[in-house]
Amino acid sequence: MRWQGTAWRAHHPRWSWAPLSGEGAALKGGRFNPVGVPALYLALSIEGMWIEMGHGFAHRLDPLTVCSYEVDVDGIIDLREPAGVTLAEMACPWALDRAEGRKPASWGLAQRLIADGASGILAPSFAHQARPEMTNLVLWRWGPEPPHKVTVHDPSGRLPRNDLSWRS
Repeated sequence: MRWQGTAWRAHHPRWSWAPLSGEGAALKGGRFNPVGVPALYLALSIEGMWIEMGHGFAHRLDPLTVCSYEVDVDGIIDLREPAGVTLAEMACPWALDRAEGRKPASWGLAQRLIADGASGILAPSFAHQARPEMTNLVLWRWGPEPPHKVTVHDPSGRLPRNDLSWRS
C-alpha cells in the first residue's frame, strides 16, 4: 500500500545533521531492523513519538532532536491487522533476545518483508503505556523521490548540515 502523511521522530542530537540517514538504527539494530540494516523509525502522532522515546516513562527523556517528516512511500505493509504475522513475532523482547545471543523474531520478520520488496511497515507501538491506536511507520527504503519520498520539514534551515560540531 501507499502511505502519505506527516510523521514524527525524536532522535539523538548526534544525528541532527543527518535526520534521514537511518545509520543510527543500523549501528545498534531496532525492533524491526537487524544490526547493519538502516531504518527510519517514525511515529504517526506526536504523543506516540514521545511515548516511544521515553519508553513509556515520562522521566526518561534524554536530550533529543525532534523533526517532522513528509512521507509519500509505496510498498508499505500494514501490520496493524496482520495476516500471516503473529503478534508474538512483532512484540518479541527483541533487546533481551539480542543481549542473550538470540536472533529476535521481529528481525526475521523484517528480513522476510525486505526480501519480498517491502519498503516498510505500519506497526503498533509496543512501548510501555502506548495506546492501541498508536502506530509507527518503519521504513527500510526511502529517499528524496517517489515512490519512496521522505523529506524532513526544515524550512528555516535550523538543522546542521554536517557533523563538525561533534568532532573533538
